[in-house]
Amino acid sequence: MPRVLRPMTAADVPDVVAGQEPAAVLGLADVFPQDAYPFPRDDISARWLGEIADPAIQCFVVDVDGVVQGFAAIRGDEFLHFGVTVEQWGSGLARRAHDEVLARMRHAGVRTAWLRVFAGNGRGRRFYENLGWTLTGERSLTSFPPYPELLHYARTL
Repeated sequence: MPRVLRPMTAADVPDVVAGQEPAAVLGLADVFPQDAYPFPRDDISARWLGEIADPAIQCFVVDVDGVVQGFAAIRGDEFLHFGVTVEQWGSGLARRAHDEVLARMRHAGVRTAWLRVFAGNGRGRRFYENLGWTLTGERSLTSFPPYPELLHYARTL
């Protein structure tokens, strides 16, 4: 099966954000009501550009036949960001990309990975739980208003 991840570049950011926004709006509607907290496109774009430039973070595009269909980022043992376009939900692409990210982490020597998921993101929580991630009991808040709770998960690689 061909790889679906490639390194993200600054030139990819508009396509990444264009795919990320509809998925975030739909998938996180209960977490970030759009009438009060619209998707922060400029802030997300700036964050991606900063993370691409950060040598401690590896940013990837989920690429299918030259079309950006999602994104991923890792920082050490943290599975930092992950998502696929709404059009790819249920296609199996997210699992393929997820498994490829974990293989990269394993290759880098990570033994236990961790990530954070919004407490109100039932779809995301089910996805990770079905792939063997378990709650650690740790919690934090996101940096975006209204500062919803994030649940921490871990998985042995």
